[in-house]
Amino acid sequence: MRTVYAISGGVSKFAKSRPDKTFPAIVKEAYDYAIRDIGLDFPTFTKIVDGSVASYFSDHFTRQLMAAIMAQDYLGLCPKPSHRVEGGGATGGLCFQEVWKSIASGHMDVCVAYGFETMSHVETWKGNEFIALASDVSTDYPVGGFYSGYYAMMVTRHMKEYGTTVEEMAHVSVKNHINAYHNPYAQKRNRYSVDDVRNSPMVAWPLTRLDICVMSDGAAATILVSEEGLKKLEEAGAVIKRPLVKVTGIGRGTDAMRMADRPHVSYDYFIENYATEQEKNDAAVMDYYKKLWDKGTRYPGVHSFRAGRTAGNMAYKHAGIEDPLGELDFVELHDAYTSSEIQTYEDLGLCLYGEGGKFAASGKAFMPGINYDLDLADEPVCPVNPSGGLIACGHPVGATGLMQAVFAIWQLQNSVEKHFGDGTLQLKEPKKGAIHSHAGTGTYVSVSILEKED
Repeated sequence: MRTVYAISGGVSKFAKSRPDKTFPAIVKEAYDYAIRDIGLDFPTFTKIVDGSVASYFSDHFTRQLMAAIMAQDYLGLCPKPSHRVEGGGATGGLCFQEVWKSIASGHMDVCVAYGFETMSHVETWKGNEFIALASDVSTDYPVGGFYSGYYAMMVTRHMKEYGTTVEEMAHVSVKNHINAYHNPYAQKRNRYSVDDVRNSPMVAWPLTRLDICVMSDGAAATILVSEEGLKKLEEAGAVIKRPLVKVTGIGRGTDAMRMADRPHVSYDYFIENYATEQEKNDAAVMDYYKKLWDKGTRYPGVHSFRAGRTAGNMAYKHAGIEDPLGELDFVELHDAYTSSEIQTYEDLGLCLYGEGGKFAASGKAFMPGINYDLDLADEPVCPVNPSGGLIACGHPVGATGLMQAVFAIWQLQNSVEKHFGDGTLQLKEPKKGAIHSHAGTGTYVSVSILEKED
């Protein structure tokens, strides 16, 4: 396979509503930014680009089948090849990986991933109904299957199994909102306290309004290239920032749509099939897990996302990562709920299963140099959602995974200050980052590793 470089990206302003533009125009806002950032004009880039992959979650919001064709036309990309990807909340992450495949396989040299959602065209209750159609409409949906209810049930089980607390969950919300305070693309730029989170209106116990992401209008785009594509663009006048950013690993996982169909595997099966190599080689960790299983823990149940563990393990193996917490400088993670961020810490091997809540409140996932007004025991180790994540940036579903990719590219290019007009969220010389997209109740998950070239 060929080396794939992520050279540029653009994000529209995420907002509750974008009545100023149609969805193709919002896509073009992000697409044009990505082109301008490499110093090319629109006609020159259009001549060189080989094709695209489009990402949007639901035909219901636009009330338009094949909406991606309309965006493709608006971007001036017809008749170049394209296709649409759909995979619930993981749609953007899957789109990014489909473009990676096009480049890595040799099929294309320059390819664009773009994604969008305009969720404001319907009332919030109707939007929640559309999203709930990503559950089993024959068994789950008829008994009140809205996603806040699902995630409330899952985290309640996590609390029962591992002792996770609502205050630990609130730390995630405080962190992500305060990070987003410095991100001009974010929908919600506010400072909150743990008390603010817990005192906000209850949606589905224990999840309050500030534990949950919001529906949004927005778009994002990234440009991926091969070495040959890089050469073509630079010969045409592109100015591409060095060191280059490579996509060094991708991984995916899936799980049963119905949570009741997910297994409760034994300790031995978990160790053989799901434990990381790092965990298997640590006797203390094996003893810790054995004691959990002796107490009655089974995996994944409804408290863990084995698709996330599968995707993470695959991406880490591809990228040569053995110690995620020690080797990753940041993670942009799909935090549709504060609870799912905590659960995903464990899936991605940032901490052990059962320790996600403690990790959330420890300070290890926070940004350096920012005052959160929290008593944090540990210094930052691997900041999670330095952009503010879905909870604060918003969640226009088809754009979300690509938004993560754009922010990861900017981090690794050391260009956050350039794009944000504020350098607060720029990490000091980051080398590796991960982006994580998650669909349904953990039915599709994608993980991609981006790395600054030496």
